Amino acid sequence: MAEFLGDWKRTCYAGEADESLIDKETIVMGWVNTRRDFGGLIFVDLRDRSGILQIVFDSSVIKDDFRKAEKLRSEYVIAVQGKIRRRSEDTINPKIKTGTIELLATAVKILSDADTPPFELNDVDLVNEPLRLKYRYLELRTPRLQEIMRVRNLVCKISRDYLSKNGFWEIETPYLGKSTPEGARDYLVPSRVHPGSFYALSQSPQLYKQILMISGFDRYYQIARCFRDEDLRANRQPEFTQIDLEMSFVDNEEDVMTMTEGMIKELFEKIKGIQLPEKLPRLTYQEAMNRFGSDKPDTRFGLELIDISDLAQDCGFKVFSDAVKNGGSVRMINAKGFVKGYNPILSRRDIDALTDFVKIFRAKGLAWIAVKEDGIQSVITKFMPEETTQAILKRADAEAGDILFFGADKDEIVFDALGALRLKLGQTAGLIDQSRYDALWITDFPLLEYSEEEKRYVAKHHPFTSPKNQDLELLEKEPQKVRAKAYDLVINGAEVGGGSLRIFDRDIQNKMFKALGLTDEQIADRFGFFVNAFKYGTPPHGGLAFGLDRLVMLLADTDNIKDVIPFPKVQNASDLMTGAPDKVEPRQLQELSIKIALE
Repeated sequence: MAEFLGDWKRTCYAGEADESLIDKETIVMGWVNTRRDFGGLIFVDLRDRSGILQIVFDSSVIKDDFRKAEKLRSEYVIAVQGKIRRRSEDTINPKIKTGTIELLATAVKILSDADTPPFELNDVDLVNEPLRLKYRYLELRTPRLQEIMRVRNLVCKISRDYLSKNGFWEIETPYLGKSTPEGARDYLVPSRVHPGSFYALSQSPQLYKQILMISGFDRYYQIARCFRDEDLRANRQPEFTQIDLEMSFVDNEEDVMTMTEGMIKELFEKIKGIQLPEKLPRLTYQEAMNRFGSDKPDTRFGLELIDISDLAQDCGFKVFSDAVKNGGSVRMINAKGFVKGYNPILSRRDIDALTDFVKIFRAKGLAWIAVKEDGIQSVITKFMPEETTQAILKRADAEAGDILFFGADKDEIVFDALGALRLKLGQTAGLIDQSRYDALWITDFPLLEYSEEEKRYVAKHHPFTSPKNQDLELLEKEPQKVRAKAYDLVINGAEVGGGSLRIFDRDIQNKMFKALGLTDEQIADRFGFFVNAFKYGTPPHGGLAFGLDRLVMLLADTDNIKDVIPFPKVQNASDLMTGAPDKVEPRQLQELSIKIALE
């Protein structure tokens, strides 16, 4: 039967006990991590969120309570009273913070017993993910996940302190709002009071925070929960968290970028002890695509893309020349030293596998030239004049041991395929310095991109992003050429934040809606409340949202987003611990005027 604490009060956390407490009465509380029984002597490692402290139960000291100590098993919750003492030299444990001391128990209370856990917490890395997530409350007890949650807490606290110090007010915006379908699929919530009508869970606070600027709050932020009903990928969850902010009376992207990069630098310095550059580098979108094939480039290694479209347009190899004639490009990566010597990084089988890999990104194939001591090896050079081949090798600065990989197609496909190939090659060869943090801004994004699926232009970021002033005249005639006042922060190849200056002129906003192919009726229906607000005085404003989960991943050195979210969903958006989503009672559906029709 569980005991009650009574007048016992914890005097310190287990992992925070130190030699300053020697000979002092101490009460600690936590879980039994391990237990070792030597007859009249029992050793227990007591665990709480701060760490581990060794408890010694000596039958000659604890006397009647020794019988309780004999009952202890893994994950029992206990409170222990006793005195801290120094360990003998031969029993010091340098692996834990409290390794030079231990608590000699004089009394113990069993606050809660525990069944045998479905897996050993000390061997959690050997347990499959579905089982760990089913018993997530057990996995969350492990030191690794508790450390990640500590980092998450620090990110929130440091961000709040920084933004508050810089004049931002924390203001909450609604979760339940109006569906404005111009992005990912909404999660819909039926209204009981308004049968047949629905709220949408907020995908982001975008419209609300702009309205807060119109309302005169000048600087806003919140740590906001967001919801998107989309297919999950490796580092996406249906519900996630943003550090969201907006500021008024800014008419220059640098104003927002400088403010927010100060917060990022503070996070890295206080949590990792790392000083990022005083001013983070900037790359335009086009330069990032041309050099790295990605708008979120990992700049910790080379293997940059090289454009050879001018050499390929009349080269005789039809795949190359046709790509250029059709408005696309031919680009290459020089994987230096990848086929050198008797132990190459890439075998012929590996190269064939890379061909299948780039097809995932819609490439039709992967041409290559291997440069060897005795000449070149390739099936494509027989179609090209020798001078073209030599010009390509010269531009690549190729030498024996190198292999050149080529992409030829529409720019979009070439960038996607070679950008992904570049990352794969960098990982294969171990070129990426995992101890390094490269942070940079990507700017001058296209305002719009053409959707083949919808047969219209869609917003690259969102419909409220301001076009560059000098490109305004192109918005109606050549929308594909318009650049946005947008910026993304990229760290180690991950987009951790993105934002823009917003449209604050109602005429420009209307032109933007028209460029997106929206009718007057659609504009009024979806965004009427927002457009109306523009009639009453709108300041220039801009903002940014950081992905809190991705920031924590970087700062906690994990590549799995499930590690940084206390209760994550799996691939099919279900919660293995609670069983959500689940059926509900017919009465609940009736109250919401809903009938289920499954075909």
